[in-house]
Amino acid sequence: MSRQKRSSQAYDAAIIRKAAMVSIDPALDLGNGLTLVAYQAAIDSTKLKLDDYNTQLSVLDGKLNLLKAEEKKLRSVSERMLGGVATKFSNDSDEYEKAGGTKKSETKKRVAKPNKNA
Repeated sequence: MSRQKRSSQAYDAAIIRKAAMVSIDPALDLGNGLTLVAYQAAIDSTKLKLDDYNTQLSVLDGKLNLLKAEEKKLRSVSERMLGGVATKFSNDSDEYEKAGGTKKSETKKRVAKPNKNA
């Protein structure tokens, strides 16, 4: 399952606000560096960072898929290794238990519950 990509309310609001300010004056300068050019630069910077973030999420999703596939292979090899120990030493041996298995003699037998409908 891929990670949800992010949007930015601040970015969306800034786009709308900039459009409204352009209608006031395309060369609006409010002093202290507050110009439409500076505002657009801040908007563009945020957009670049947002796009980069979402791209990195996609890359990370790809890496997670590779990791999951590798873990699946590892589980398969682990099962085969334990099976090999069982084949060589038996599934009721100390070696089997040391390898992470449960001795056959130590497993509980399932007891069937009586059927209430019968």
